Amino acid sequence: MKLTFLGSGGGRFATISQKRMTGGFRIDDFNGKNYHIDPGPGALVRCYQFGVNPTKIDGVFVSHSHTDHYNDAEILIEAMTRGMTKNNGIIMGSRTVFEKFEKWGPALSKYHQSNSKNLILVPNKVKHFPNLTIKGCETQHGDPTGVGFQMEHNDFRISYTADTSYFEKLPKYHKRADILIASVLRPYNQSIRGHMCTDDFINLVDEVKPKLAVMTHFGFKMLSANPVEEALRVASETGVRTLAAFDGMRVDINRKYPERSRMIRLKDRFALRLKQENVFKNNVEDKSARAVRQKEKNYYKKRNNF
Repeated sequence: MKLTFLGSGGGRFATISQKRMTGGFRIDDFNGKNYHIDPGPGALVRCYQFGVNPTKIDGVFVSHSHTDHYNDAEILIEAMTRGMTKNNGIIMGSRTVFEKFEKWGPALSKYHQSNSKNLILVPNKVKHFPNLTIKGCETQHGDPTGVGFQMEHNDFRISYTADTSYFEKLPKYHKRADILIASVLRPYNQSIRGHMCTDDFINLVDEVKPKLAVMTHFGFKMLSANPVEEALRVASETGVRTLAAFDGMRVDINRKYPERSRMIRLKDRFALRLKQENVFKNNVEDKSARAVRQKEKNYYKKRNNF
């Protein structure tokens, strides 16, 4: 099993600027299935950039109807269903992903909902599938129907908070998680409505006591503060190994000892391809072409002098 982060940025302004990528993350080989979580702007492109096949997914999860979480969901659904020619996979998410509620949603067209199973997740409701159980987890965020989740297979649990403020009942939704992945927008104690800061995450990790914690979805202030240093502070204060996600990070999960999971930086295939193609050299005129152009300039210069 592995986690692949196709982006570690979040919030409107980090998304608009692409200070960090915003493609969400993948959970691969969980009960033999692959899931793309919150595929925000650029998710499809980032798949190819980091060597991940977007057609090899069995589910798409969208936590709520904010663009930095659902922007590329429809094209990922098309990848999952072979261009909407096959009935395949499952789409999971909040109510506003599938239908309008007040001023939110729907994030997905009826057309893109039509070739996959649809599952509206709500807090505390548990859905059982063969070899998989998924539970909706409450959030407190702008979209009132937003949800996180806890997935369980063979008594191994991955929890994802999605965007949420810290609130008293939040830890109970993620209890018994082996791996806890959280949106932590801001550093220190700089909480903002609808989002957690590092101090909030310390409280959550201390209550949930996962074997491995991962912070992602960083805004400008977190990036300025250095997410790695904030993750080290979480680990120091809770005793739980804590990773700060980065673009192109893969974590090979050790199911028996999640705290020993191996972190890898994936190769940027776009940068590699540019290097291989030597684009700069190919787009600069060679000596013979420059000589011809110089002759033309000299010719017209003499002509204009008469």
